[in-house]
Amino acid sequence: MALIKSRKHSKSRFNQHMSTALAVMLLPVAAQAADQATATTAVAAAATSGQTLQEVKVVGSKENDFKADKAASPKYTEALVNTPQSITVIKKELIEQQGAVTLTEALRNTPGVGTFFLGENGSTSTGDSIYMRGFDSSSSIYVDGVRDLGSISRDVFNIEQIDVLKGPAGTDNGRSSPTGSVNLTSKQPTLEDALYSSVTIGGGEQKRVTADWNKVINADNGTAFRLNVLDQDSGNPGRNEVKNKRWGIAPTFVFGLKTPTRFYLDYLHVKQENVPDGGVPTIGLPGYTSPDLNNGRPFLSKAAPVDPKNFYGAKSDFDNVTADMFTARIEHDFNSKVKLLNTTRYGKTKQNYLLTAFMGTTANLLTPVPADPSTWTLARSTRTIKDQQNEILTNQSTVTADFETGAIKHTVVAGLELTNEKQLTYGYNGTGTLPAANLYNPNPNVVATGLNLVRNGVRTDGSTNTQSAYVFDTLKLNEQWQINGGVRFDHYSTTYNATALSTAAANPTLPVGTLVPTALELSDTLFNGKIAALFKPTEDSSIYALYATSKQPPGGSNFALSTSANSAANPKFDPQETTTTEVGTKWDFLKQKLSFTAAVYRTEVKNEVEQDPVDLLYYQTGKKRVQGVEIGVTGEVMRNWLISAGYTRMNTSVVAGKVVTASGINNLSYTPKQAFTAWTSYTLPFGLKLGGGARFVDSLLRGTDGAIGTPAYTNSYWVYDAMASYSVTKNVDLQLNLYNLADKKYVSAINKSGYRYTPGTPRYASLTANIKF
Repeated sequence: MALIKSRKHSKSRFNQHMSTALAVMLLPVAAQAADQATATTAVAAAATSGQTLQEVKVVGSKENDFKADKAASPKYTEALVNTPQSITVIKKELIEQQGAVTLTEALRNTPGVGTFFLGENGSTSTGDSIYMRGFDSSSSIYVDGVRDLGSISRDVFNIEQIDVLKGPAGTDNGRSSPTGSVNLTSKQPTLEDALYSSVTIGGGEQKRVTADWNKVINADNGTAFRLNVLDQDSGNPGRNEVKNKRWGIAPTFVFGLKTPTRFYLDYLHVKQENVPDGGVPTIGLPGYTSPDLNNGRPFLSKAAPVDPKNFYGAKSDFDNVTADMFTARIEHDFNSKVKLLNTTRYGKTKQNYLLTAFMGTTANLLTPVPADPSTWTLARSTRTIKDQQNEILTNQSTVTADFETGAIKHTVVAGLELTNEKQLTYGYNGTGTLPAANLYNPNPNVVATGLNLVRNGVRTDGSTNTQSAYVFDTLKLNEQWQINGGVRFDHYSTTYNATALSTAAANPTLPVGTLVPTALELSDTLFNGKIAALFKPTEDSSIYALYATSKQPPGGSNFALSTSANSAANPKFDPQETTTTEVGTKWDFLKQKLSFTAAVYRTEVKNEVEQDPVDLLYYQTGKKRVQGVEIGVTGEVMRNWLISAGYTRMNTSVVAGKVVTASGINNLSYTPKQAFTAWTSYTLPFGLKLGGGARFVDSLLRGTDGAIGTPAYTNSYWVYDAMASYSVTKNVDLQLNLYNLADKKYVSAINKSGYRYTPGTPRYASLTANIKF
């Protein structure tokens, strides 16, 4: 892979740059001497034989560390500059320079995408809870083209690149988020022996070790082995008690790299034992008043904010994750124009957590002595538990063929996918109770009373079987014009079985606490398509127009159907439908080293469930709209100077239906109007690499649920980071990363009620030793 190639023969960066510089300086002299020697020999030979000498050219190339040429999915056969859709590719080298270790951190390199939502009142979003262009995209995360479910935090220790597809992905992946998907590409073996390891220490008791070992077993037939391992035991620089502890192992075999048939066997195992973060109170933040009606206790409106490091849970809180993923992939080239790819994947993710959250309501936020904030308390009564298991078994077959019909060149991709996905969730009793926390000095060492976790018979069991068929065609009409089109059919069958405890309101004839079963089924066929026209003003540029669709059926994101009249997961409702139109341009400059992209788009989502104000019944009359512009620059500006930057501006609105923000502004929640991200690095002639970046996230509007006195929005913020790297020996590089240089205090995520928020990470540093052989 690129990691191995970029460190060929295990040379240090210092030696590489010095060798390159010396080679450049000495090349004319060496070339002249070589030419003279060759000329002397050649002239003598020519004089003897009377032959005419042929010109010999030597051409070298270096891989671009930031700019990718293509997306990883086999459904995208053209170079990115000729792909008529907004796609951001985040390469491993950029992730390493920034010291990013999770998917959430890596996604900061694409503007307007992030974990801005902390959860509902009674639950807390954990892991990669991603919002993209106004909608939750957490259920549209893929690994090597296969859906990867679960609200977990994904580590990037075994990831080569990340592709962020903007706009409907229904034709590519089937049921999908309205506004895009994320695909992670795993590292694969290469035919080059190499060992790369990193050791990181830093703020928040950060301790992390990774290793990447590639071994050629048989160079003649192309057999190789690659092993990636991870061990991390870290705190959080900005949060007391929060822990991120995990280890992982990812062995991979490949057979036949030099043959028409390649066979890959991958296995990934990750274990996490974390202490989760329930957030901190929003008291004292801009927009906070009082949770009381008619602004009772007005002194709360002027209360000081809490220390953002405060932890309002207990040390007995836990978040345990076990993920296993086995993949077998076969690639076969029938000839130079026809290729087959078959992927079989079994994946299983188990998450079990106990998390303490809170709601700062009138009853929960007590102020015994109004003039003495040290007496104020906050009830820690929202104890939530999650015991969930996700499984997927899939087989995907894709055939790619190049052929011609007259003067038109075709590249056709056709495929068949058979998938079974399951989600099983258990309910518990015995979560225990915690005493109220001192608002400004909470004690995490308290012991929960009555903590005895026992399953109570409540469970939900959802399963979806899907049979999918798709075909894409890229028609090259001539050197300047091409048409791209694709269609996809998904036939799905969802079964949902749930057992819940009865309540007096829902079941007045049953004793409270009686187990009540529910069984629901739903099946349908989804059709999605996209069509695009592309014009090439030059060989390295394009201008395109795209129209695409996507659908999300009831229960499509979590396999949970509902009998509730106001739930979009009710089987009586039609799928949520999305259409996107996009016009854009892409240009490669400086001999394809630097790319520029720009696009304007409009996405409309309809079939949203809304209540009629007259008959009070629910209908699918709701409609939402996101439109905006996105600009990106990625690649090499000049020798040794790399850059990755992006800017987006979005206008969002509810076209039909009730406003969804607490402020009453007709925008979508958790969607910054503007966002900017940039990272650049430059390598000096003697091998010192300097880098830095900036991120801007505009104000975020939270959702609405009737909470009183809480902030309706979060303020915008800028964050600046820096990096320096140097090769101290030919085998060891040292990399220093500095985060949040200005020590900016900001809100990175807020929950729907506005009672809780996740503070942004304060200023801290990390030091990494990269070891190469």
